[in-house]
Amino acid sequence: MKTLEVQGLDKKYNSLHAVDHISFDIESGEIFALIGPNGAGKTSTIRMIATLITPTEGDALVCGVSCVKHPEKVRELITYLPDEAGAYKNMKGIDYLNFMASLFAKDKSHRDQMVTMAKGICKLDDRLNEKIGTYSRGMIRKLLLSRAVMSQPKLAILDEPTSGLDVINALEIRRTIKELAAQGMSFLISSHNMLEIEFLSDKVGIINKGHLLKIGTAESLKQYYGADNIEEVFEKVVAE
Repeated sequence: MKTLEVQGLDKKYNSLHAVDHISFDIESGEIFALIGPNGAGKTSTIRMIATLITPTEGDALVCGVSCVKHPEKVRELITYLPDEAGAYKNMKGIDYLNFMASLFAKDKSHRDQMVTMAKGICKLDDRLNEKIGTYSRGMIRKLLLSRAVMSQPKLAILDEPTSGLDVINALEIRRTIKELAAQGMSFLISSHNMLEIEFLSDKVGIINKGHLLKIGTAESLKQYYGADNIEEVFEKVVAE
């Protein structure tokens, strides 16, 4: 069974047709990157799959569960980390992880297991005993990523996962995502960083003006368009 099946997903806001009947799939352990210019429909697509907004038409199935008919069940299978996500700055990192784990854990043993996983992912070590307000942006993003995946979701939806981070922190987060995908977790990622897209993605979907224009691997898209990189592919697809 596919982790995600997007079936004719459509979203209208009055006269604005933000997403126009798009369809794509994500396999188990696959990293799918959705790219496009601002206003292309990426955010609306992601929010429909994350069950934050309701499609005008169409549906998305997470492990066969409908986002439209059973959004509460879908939320048990996914995690969503938006670009603007923040954490409680007056809390210590470890207290934040314990608090967030307690919202999802079945019991104390499960909570401890989730926190242990998160600690291994964020690698903040002793800094977890300090308040989040003292953390750098990179440290906060690593903490938030570890919080997002510690429930071991079937699908992790990440919007600009390394936005604003320095090279070292960005590389650490990208490697973590690839390691989790190798273990079977699926990812839907939106990013403006084309280097990141090439490094991370198994498949790339290019969206513009609500239409999903092309889907393929980074290499196949570069070969098809005679491009040296995904930035050039993006430019040519959008200009078509």
